[in-house]
Amino acid sequence: MKEVSIALTGDSFITQRLPRDSKFAALQNFLGAHDVRFTNFEILLHDFEVYPAPVSGGTWAVARPAVLQDLKDLSFNMFTWANNHTIDWNLGGILTTMKHLDDNKCLHAGVGRNLEEASQPKYLDTPNARVAIIGVTSTMNEWGMASNPRRDVLGRPGANVLRYQAVHKVKPEDFAKLKEIVEQTEVNANRLLNEKEGFTKPVVGGYYVGNIRFEPDENPGTVTKMNQKDAARIVRAIKEAKRQADVVLVSHHSHERKGLDKHLPADFARDFAKLCIDSGADAFVGHGPHIWRGIEIYNGHPIFYSLGDFIFQNDCVERQPTEFYDLYDLNQENTVADGLDARSANDTRGLAVDRQCYESAIASFKITDGKISRIELKPLELNFKAGRAMRGRPGLADLETANRVISEIAELSAPYGTEITNENGVGIIEIK
Repeated sequence: MKEVSIALTGDSFITQRLPRDSKFAALQNFLGAHDVRFTNFEILLHDFEVYPAPVSGGTWAVARPAVLQDLKDLSFNMFTWANNHTIDWNLGGILTTMKHLDDNKCLHAGVGRNLEEASQPKYLDTPNARVAIIGVTSTMNEWGMASNPRRDVLGRPGANVLRYQAVHKVKPEDFAKLKEIVEQTEVNANRLLNEKEGFTKPVVGGYYVGNIRFEPDENPGTVTKMNQKDAARIVRAIKEAKRQADVVLVSHHSHERKGLDKHLPADFARDFAKLCIDSGADAFVGHGPHIWRGIEIYNGHPIFYSLGDFIFQNDCVERQPTEFYDLYDLNQENTVADGLDARSANDTRGLAVDRQCYESAIASFKITDGKISRIELKPLELNFKAGRAMRGRPGLADLETANRVISEIAELSAPYGTEITNENGVGIIEIK
């Protein structure tokens, strides 16, 4: 295999068209210099001809299909779209988005008409190498997960989901007290009745309160464990891709964290990333929390726990369903702007005031014969200081912002043993 160059970005939550200005041209030129240009497409495409789901991934993510042209013009040629917004507009939203991606000849992975299709690697043929991408999400209600058909039942469209179980460990004496307190009430009546009548498996080695699992342990705390059936399915896809392509990338969308710190990936996400590398992936591409997480170099391969945002226009959605307004006690007379004002307390709280949601970086590297020797981080600035109408548009960062972004990513990566140096506003990781 000859040399292949790859540029990776995080989430593209694009809801409005991007102007063809100097910022657009600079990004276009930078991305276009690489063979592989990846982004996570965190939006659904339709003209409001489909029905909304009763709940969403935070915002009912939707844009007019024309926004896809902007990403194509920026040179992106590889997309995943398995994420917490995949089912925001029910199965209709999945099918319309799939149609627009297919009609525009976009290579996309992570969502399909059934689980087999959603799990499949997709392949990009570049002049020097064939590159595979596998799309996975963990932040997803189970009703958004694709299913496989049986002889007599259709499969269900949806996402390729890696489920997980959180286990809350408490000291044995506290475990006994927990059960005693819970059983004084009817809070667990549904769970116990479902177990009794065979609708739910009885718990072994622990105790469920609803769907929350507790176990006795001398070392209290919370751990998360990936679903082994899902993990085995994804590993099979990686091993297939390894035989069919020169380079394998795994994209994982995960908002899950360790404790209260959004910068720290959950235990299962770290375990999954390493499992992917051990199974043959050349790089693990994480995204989801809308901020950067650290970079770990594992057996010579990069694990990007989160690449943050590339485009973040969730405050510019055109329409939202009734349930969005109900969240803020609004009515039919209110508008999207009213709802956004209520959610952000007039732009004083939430993601709208988190600078790190609007500063990120493009990660780029070259692979030659399966080896990566150097990673570059090109910082981005997404118009954080602008108002709602302009906020979230991407551009290459100025030097002052670039230095801050690199410093923050370096600090997040240091606990993993990763050293990042700054070369004139570009972060550099040398892999030895």
